[in-house]
Amino acid sequence: MGTIPDEKDTTSEEAQNREKTIKVLQGFSRKRFNLIPILQKVQGSLGYLPHEAMIEIAEYLDIPAIDVYGVTTFYNQFRLTPPGKHSIRVCLGTACHMKGGYITLDAWKRRLQIEPGETTADREFDLDTVACVGCCTMAPVTVVDDKPEGSVEPTRVDGILLAFEQERAGKKEVESESD
Repeated sequence: MGTIPDEKDTTSEEAQNREKTIKVLQGFSRKRFNLIPILQKVQGSLGYLPHEAMIEIAEYLDIPAIDVYGVTTFYNQFRLTPPGKHSIRVCLGTACHMKGGYITLDAWKRRLQIEPGETTADREFDLDTVACVGCCTMAPVTVVDDKPEGSVEPTRVDGILLAFEQERAGKKEVESESD
């Protein structure tokens, strides 16, 4: 669905992640009980918890990296993948489930070529599921960038993605005209 960042970009991003993590760590004492608040603050800064951030945190607290990883994977509030520019949340609550929420989820997975909890290679979209968004009369519901979209059947998934493609094409056209 997009391009994978080259190694140079990745190395630069890793360095930036380390730098931001170290900055966050300076606000905490080196006590193990600070692990969860540190993880929350680092994720707030970076949008997720990359490998290099978890290593920095482990070294700072003088605990094994596997302990940091264990806490990170235990609590579902923490992300191990970077968020996409656009977030897609498919409701799988009772009403959405009964009206085809899993069919909608499958359509998103196929179109984006990712699984829930993942981000597209170009970081344009991330996909996840939610238990209920409180819009049961609109089932099946997908929340796109915090905006609930109702009656999202597979063809509607295509329409939503087409709107994003058109928006992107329009921005590129404006950029090329201004050059």
